[in-house]
Amino acid sequence: MFGYYLDLALRSLKRNKVLTALMVLAIALGIGACMTTFTVLHVLSGDPIPSKSARLFYPQLDPQDMDGYREGGEPPDQVTWIDGMNLLKAKRGARQALMTGGAVPIQPAKADIDPFYSDSRYTTSNFFAMFDAPFLYGHGWSDADDESKSRVVVITRTLNDKLFGDKDSTGQTIRLQDADFRVIGVLDTWRPNPHFYDLNTGNYTELEEVFVPLSTSRDLKMPRNGSMDCWGKGGADSDHLENAECVWMQFWVELADASKAAEYKAFVENYSKEQKTLGRFQRPVNVKLRNVNEWLDYQKVVPSDVRLQSWLALGFLIVCLVNTIGLMLAKFLRKSGELGVRRALGASKGEVFKQLLIEACIIGMAGGICGLGLAFLGLWLVRQQPADYASLAHLDLSMLAITFVLALVSSLLAGLLPAWRACQITPALQLKSQ
Repeated sequence: MFGYYLDLALRSLKRNKVLTALMVLAIALGIGACMTTFTVLHVLSGDPIPSKSARLFYPQLDPQDMDGYREGGEPPDQVTWIDGMNLLKAKRGARQALMTGGAVPIQPAKADIDPFYSDSRYTTSNFFAMFDAPFLYGHGWSDADDESKSRVVVITRTLNDKLFGDKDSTGQTIRLQDADFRVIGVLDTWRPNPHFYDLNTGNYTELEEVFVPLSTSRDLKMPRNGSMDCWGKGGADSDHLENAECVWMQFWVELADASKAAEYKAFVENYSKEQKTLGRFQRPVNVKLRNVNEWLDYQKVVPSDVRLQSWLALGFLIVCLVNTIGLMLAKFLRKSGELGVRRALGASKGEVFKQLLIEACIIGMAGGICGLGLAFLGLWLVRQQPADYASLAHLDLSMLAITFVLALVSSLLAGLLPAWRACQITPALQLKSQ
């Protein structure tokens, strides 16, 4: 019977081409708008490191003086050099990393490549294992390299291809800010979204191309970027940041489970009390410890206008479905004569209902295919915008499947009322009117 109903549905759709086109267009517009905004929201609100997001924590503590103090306020988003190094050396977590961003001048050995600046990350040895950074060649540096301020560097695959072709560059020398560095590792393609480990340099910025030991970067006075907040007699003198009363670094710690997280928070609270006793901290102890997703929520990484657009698109889809219901109701009622004959020949209400739902599904699938095309167009328009997340707006397989499921469910919902209403027609009255 399915084949027979499918044939009847196709014949019916061909008989009313304009009405069919209007219904397909209404569903397509709703699906296209929804999938464009939902895809952007899906990309922006994703978990950047799902295998570890519940085990990576961002401690916050408050080392500021009493100027501007407000009870119940949040601690600074970053840490001072002193606090970062103290927490790092305490080694109370399974892994910990202290870091900041920067930009270094690169002087290529090839004469045909002009010197250029590249975004860089100055960090400590645990960074790569902690964040599951994938290596194409080589490896990261060790604690000993951190201690000895070694001139070693990890670069990305993109920079490796630019400077050394597609060859393994480990062991080669690269010149950064008038100093020679030995390449010990090349990272494979990797772009965590959002750029969770340092939101100061951009929520969805691309991965840095150069990774240098933090101690080495400070030894060579490599230029840094990102925000910095100072208080009291603190200053922004880049050569003396180690002793400045300024927060400018990010500190992450990896902990095994919730109990370890509670222990670590107690440790940071005790550390803050100790610093207050020493006279360095002045405010009441104020410690926060958030995992990756909690940190992203707190920072409101997903733009509010993207969430608003998603709700508006959902509302637009509902309006389109209401219009489709009206059009489908009109179409099915126009078939009252045909349906009355089928009922008089013995077809049950259930069979007529199935026939009409199959017709609704065909409209929904056609609307879904057209809506998919509109979604691709919408995402292309998003990628033309200057926003830092624009390049991420691509439809993946999961969203592709959701598009067709949404189209099918929408068309079924739109077809339920018209199909039910058409089934209520009394065959005798309908035949008499003919």
